[in-house]
Parts: sequence; C-alpha cells; structure tokens
Amino acid sequence: MIKMGKPSEAIAKQMREDLKKSYMEIIPVPGIEEKIGTLDPNMYLAVTCSPTKGVDETIQLTEKLIAQGFKVVPHIAAKCVSGKKHLETIVKKLDALGIEDIFVPGGDRPEPMGDFNNAHDLLKALDKSGHNIKKIGIAAHPEGHPDVSDEVLMEALEEKKDLADFIVTQMCFDANILSDWLVRINQKGIDLPVWVGLPGVIERGRLLRTSLRIGVGDSLRFLRKKSQVAAELMKSSTYNPDKLIRDISEHNDISKVNFAGYHIFCFNQIETTEKWRTESISSLS
Repeated sequence: MIKMGKPSEAIAKQMREDLKKSYMEIIPVPGIEEKIGTLDPNMYLAVTCSPTKGVDETIQLTEKLIAQGFKVVPHIAAKCVSGKKHLETIVKKLDALGIEDIFVPGGDRPEPMGDFNNAHDLLKALDKSGHNIKKIGIAAHPEGHPDVSDEVLMEALEEKKDLADFIVTQMCFDANILSDWLVRINQKGIDLPVWVGLPGVIERGRLLRTSLRIGVGDSLRFLRKKSQVAAELMKSSTYNPDKLIRDISEHNDISKVNFAGYHIFCFNQIETTEKWRTESISSLS
C-alpha cells in the first residue's frame, strides 16, 4: 500500500490507473495455478519460459490459466525453440488456445536449442508463419544488461521494433534512468507502447526459496549479475515498490512517452503482491 505523503490528485489518479492496468508475471512451477485464487480472473498474466523447462512447460501452464478465465501472455523464448517444426507446433497450440498476445525474449539458455540465436531470428520466422497472434512483445533493458553493451542493446531494439507491437522492460529501480531511456528510444523513432518492469512486494527469504525451485535459479542468477537490483532487494527483509511508482508518475518526461503500464515481477509471491496492488489502488482513490 502507498504509505508516503499524499500525492496530488492528478498524480494519485495516474498511479491508480497504472496499477489497475498492470499485469503480473509468474514462473511455471508445480502447483502455481492453485495460488492465483486471489487474482481477478479478468487479469492478464504473463508466463515465463524457463531455460531448463522450455516452451512446452510455459504452454501447459498457459492452457491451465486460460481454463480458469485468465488472459495469458506466454513467453516464447527464442533460444528454447529447436527449429522451424517446433515453432509450427508452438504456433498451432497458441492459435488453438486463442492466444492474442505473446512475448518474445531471447532466452537465458547459454546456447540455443536450434536455429534461433536471438529474439530477432524468431520474430522473423514468426512473421512468415501465418499465425493469428495479434500483438507480439519484445524485451528491453533500461538499466543495461550485464553481458551486453548499451549500444548493442539499442541496435537490437531498433532491429526488432518493426516486428513487434509492444515493449516490456526488465526490472528498473530508478525513475530518472527509466525516463532517460524512454526519451532516448523515442528519439530513435521507437514509439511502441512500453510496459515497465516493476518488482512486486518481494520477501527476501521467499525469493531465494523460489529461485531454488525453478531449476538453475532464473531469478537468483539475475540478482547475482545485477548488483544494483540485489542491493535494493537486500536493504530490508521486504522490498516495496511504492516510492518507485510515485517517482515514475511524477516524472514529466515519462508522461510524455508511450508508457503503457506495469509488468510486475512477483517471483511467484502472488498473494502478497496482489494484496499490495489492490490496497494501493484503494488508498489512492
């Protein structure tokens, strides 16, 4: 819940609307579909693609969530698609499920399973596949990437933009950095809607336990590489994004670009994060 000094009426309205249209990312682990009872069944959910479990696990969970009434955005990681036939199978499954939106990251596998070395490779193949998907999202990194230079990241974004419909950023902890990056991509002619990656209410102990449950540790590996993110999370037993949301809403430059809303990284702490989200919306009314 937002606990700082009361924001202006206009800022409170902006914060409230952005939180209302946010959506949550979940990681496919056994039994996770049983933990979403607190969520509005009309809510969008993103399902990640683990480098150890692959796309099939993502689609299996997607199917279960759709059966419960959720709108799902599955992640189809390029490095987890073994080739053209595998992609054809994936597209058929997505079309059969009525999937309208997908997200195409490169993926965290050290080496690709097959022909697709990066997201751009998969986007080009998807463009020729005759799918019924309406919107395709791509990844971006406002605070940089531990293994890739900022120049290369920007070039990749420019390369992919014409094959995509929206952008989802990695977690960002600094509104000024986010603003500078949004202005920069706008100047490059990249005007796709941007969903800003926002950490949810994350308890440190539960985050580490979740990391152990998802194989090699998708989230833990990310934290090891991103010292700034780790520092923010380790300041106390629980990280809360209230200040970040207010900083973003009060930033004039951010309000001028194509800011779509928040993509919430909850690390499967669904109940805690949703309780925070709904209480925050109520407190801002």
